[in-house]
Amino acid sequence: MSKRTRYAALAAGVAALTAVVALAPASSAAPSTASAHKRTCWATHYGPMPAGSQTANGDIFDNSKNTAATSLSRRHQLPFGTRVKVTNVANGKSLVVRVNDRGTFERTKQVPLCLDLTDGAFRRLGGSLNPDAGHIVVRQKVLR
Repeated sequence: MSKRTRYAALAAGVAALTAVVALAPASSAAPSTASAHKRTCWATHYGPMPAGSQTANGDIFDNSKNTAATSLSRRHQLPFGTRVKVTNVANGKSLVVRVNDRGTFERTKQVPLCLDLTDGAFRRLGGSLNPDAGHIVVRQKVLR
């Protein structure tokens, strides 16, 4: 599945989830939607990459390492080599990834995508590659 197709499917899934959440009763323990949106974002994974592919900083791509791509549209851009602590909000698992690539994805209200992780990092955070669940909701903290 191409990234464009995957992101279109993610947007459709978010629309459906938003409709379900709107029908759910409010809980006093849950954070407000606005504050939760500011603190969390989605992480996806690269998927299959051709052998010998290079990342934007010139590294040979290794799908098992703890590395990630950030969006070209991200402001302020994270420099190559930046370390980011990523925590899966569903299970509390966290790890530190190093930024070594750029992606063409954008963060929007419908698709709050912030990182594209290697398959290895995505799996270590508890993401499912088969079947592809699409994304995990994460918190990120820039460590520099």
